[in-house]
Amino acid sequence: MKKNKNLLLISLAVLLSGIGITLISGLLLPVSSESCVLLVHRGDDAKKVATAVGERCSAPQRWTFGLLTAATGYADHIHPGRYDIGEGQPLFKVFRNLYSGRQTPVRLTLPIVRTREELAKFLGEKLEMPTDSFYTFLSDSAVLRQYDIERQTALCIFLPNTYEVYWTITPRELLERMQRESRAFWTKERQAKLSRIMPGFTQNEAITLASIVEQETQNNQERPDVAGLYINRLRKGIPLQADPTVKFALQDFTIKRVTFNHLKTDSPYNTYKNIGLPPGPICTPSLASLNAVLNFREHNYIYMCAKEDFSGTHNFAADYATHLQNARRYAEALDRANIR
Repeated sequence: MKKNKNLLLISLAVLLSGIGITLISGLLLPVSSESCVLLVHRGDDAKKVATAVGERCSAPQRWTFGLLTAATGYADHIHPGRYDIGEGQPLFKVFRNLYSGRQTPVRLTLPIVRTREELAKFLGEKLEMPTDSFYTFLSDSAVLRQYDIERQTALCIFLPNTYEVYWTITPRELLERMQRESRAFWTKERQAKLSRIMPGFTQNEAITLASIVEQETQNNQERPDVAGLYINRLRKGIPLQADPTVKFALQDFTIKRVTFNHLKTDSPYNTYKNIGLPPGPICTPSLASLNAVLNFREHNYIYMCAKEDFSGTHNFAADYATHLQNARRYAEALDRANIR
């Protein structure tokens, strides 16, 4: 009897030591040697998280993770977020991050977009926030006024750049973050350059002008020339006559050839029918276009026309007769290419 009891104790000790070794090795071994991300959505329960983690690790680790969730009451500590659970991270660190909500930031590179709808769609694909929730927030004039932002110029605070944010960031938090980034961008030096453009020229006006420059040319060398041309027109009170504003007014960005019928469009964004800048930007301009406005090139050009070689660059002119010659060559090139 005593011998059987000793055998039972020995077997139990071996079992417990085996469990201990399995538990410790499970905690210390990496979940994955490759980079992988776990997304915990709002409303996910502990079982769903455990299943997602289990798909990326070994059977002993799945058992260890299940034991941890039960022993620590993880079900009451689920934090939605984006978590890096790969690249050699041991299971105990992965669990600690999940339990405490230590997310891995998202590197969010804002693209150049034309509308709030495009921006909302992009954010809905990159972040947890639904597309419609951000669009609704950015279109709510009452909410925007709390931040001294007007609906027509709301895109002005979204400067294309790369930012680190949390995947679970809310529309309000993102707007506040972008406002802080915008304020940081507008240093005293940059604000001083606004007065060089025109007395009382505002940040939003600079961004609106930069958005037109953005849509007119992708050539960094001529951006300051294009900016200077439009500034000349603003100073002289001449309509900007920028084709991209007509496309924006029509909300048709597939137009390849702006015709006289397009120019008749009744819209505050049509700079053929209205003097001055449109009410807001026609896209989120790149930093290259914004810098081109702030560092515009002084010249006497007030006309420009796309070059007939379709290079994306322009012929500039200071007088109407030269401009007509440039325009004629371009129109003939369009006709030859059968672009209507």
